[in-house]
Amino acid sequence: MEEARGPQVELVAWGEGDFWLLERVNAVEMTDHLGGPESAEQLVARHQRYVALDPGGMFRVVAAGSGETVGSIGYWEREWQGGTVWETGWGVLPEFQGRGLAVAAARELIAVAREAKRHRYLHAFPGSDHPASNAVCRKAGFEQRGEVPFEYPKGNWMTSYDWRVDLIAG
Repeated sequence: MEEARGPQVELVAWGEGDFWLLERVNAVEMTDHLGGPESAEQLVARHQRYVALDPGGMFRVVAAGSGETVGSIGYWEREWQGGTVWETGWGVLPEFQGRGLAVAAARELIAVAREAKRHRYLHAFPGSDHPASNAVCRKAGFEQRGEVPFEYPKGNWMTSYDWRVDLIAG
């Protein structure tokens, strides 16, 4: 059964020494669907938010077996449509893309968010023009709820799909 799920990953809590990974996922090719790279000052502030993220959490995605860091994923609270939900986002480094690692990480994160027992729903908001991230949502078990206007980063509006997992029903 595990083979059907694809490659397995481990989620390792974000730490002070993980700034290098934030720099890697901030590259142009990783952020072209998100309004582009952030400045050095913005990255330092983001790193500190990741280290201190609570409620929620940010993680390095590590390939099981090899121990290689392949990307990042996290979840945090967001006000959405009159309530508080979990939101998630991820990035897999270019040299590891196309191997199912983002799907495996998203499935692991769903389990982590479910165990938190704080909110019923986990949402992801990939741009409607980003087929790879939308495929991750579909393959990881999210339900697509339609297109929505979405602001990310602050001041940059885009059209996204609202994907959702019910953490209680699953």
